[in-house]
Amino acid sequence: MAETNGMVAEFRGVEKEYRPHAAAPAVQALRGVDLAIPRGQYVAIMGPSGSGKSTMMNIFGCLDRPTGGQYFLAGRDTRELSDDDLSAVRGRHVGFVFQAFNLIPQLTVAKNVEVPLFYQGLHHRRRRELAYEAIARVDMTDRAEHRPSQLSGGQMQRAAIARALVGSPSLILADEPTGNLDSATGKTILDMFDGLHAQGLTIVIVTHDEIVARRCQRVVRLRDGLIDRDEYH
Repeated sequence: MAETNGMVAEFRGVEKEYRPHAAAPAVQALRGVDLAIPRGQYVAIMGPSGSGKSTMMNIFGCLDRPTGGQYFLAGRDTRELSDDDLSAVRGRHVGFVFQAFNLIPQLTVAKNVEVPLFYQGLHHRRRRELAYEAIARVDMTDRAEHRPSQLSGGQMQRAAIARALVGSPSLILADEPTGNLDSATGKTILDMFDGLHAQGLTIVIVTHDEIVARRCQRVVRLRDGLIDRDEYH
């Protein structure tokens, strides 16, 4: 899929309206947002509670759809995609890293990392090969056959990053990736993101932490569903 003008992800007038139930007033989470993320950029999304950060993250990751405007991912207008096609595009083009790691406790690190490839239909031998390559990128080879309960918080987040990397996605989305870690371990994880960005990956981090934001090339600050500031470092 060709990217649109070199943009991995692009919002054009994106709106998102929620209505908790039929009789409730509509809540405007995003109010006509224009935002383009070029290939290879390292971006922090910030804002107070209720500003639209989580909604933006969900639309970036094709976990939700706009109610107005257009969202392009890797050159595809997501409005044109069926739910099944949207899931396929998400699986191919987006890697997720969550604050709570979201590892499957019954599976080893290697098996957790293989999960996105399973949904792509890859043969088990190829899944295993790619999983071990991703695990090596995060310096976790010696923990590949451990289960999450046998890992520290930092090791679990490394495993989650390997899972995000395994399919060579166009976009890495990280939601408060250091939120459950102590400051020293969090710094190690941020160093890892810095290294991945240096390798050319496109990374968007949703965070409330100014220390995390200072690591990024660009900081997009939301307020009341609109971009309040768009700053480049």
